[in-house]
Amino acid sequence: MTAAAFIDWATLISLILLGAALLVSLVRIVIGPSLSDRVLALDLLAVVAMGFIGAIAVRTGLWLYLDIAIALALLGFLATVALARYILLRGPRTEPADGEAR
Repeated sequence: MTAAAFIDWATLISLILLGAALLVSLVRIVIGPSLSDRVLALDLLAVVAMGFIGAIAVRTGLWLYLDIAIALALLGFLATVALARYILLRGPRTEPADGEAR
């Protein structure tokens, strides 16, 4: 097996696994029971998307994709900080116990 064939297979497998991770994080964003779970899933989505773009850069040989991944990392970080600040400013939300008036 040549090095090029190994890289082709490795990137194909990594793209499949990263695609599955993207789907799992999207499911967690949709059905997350709390807002903080959704924020963590959004952060995971950004990190997995960076890996996906990096694998595409290796597979195609176009290293310009790495600049896109760096920009996505910055955007994902800023989104996570903004949503964490929103949760912090919103304050704790307590659900009424069973039997209490809403």
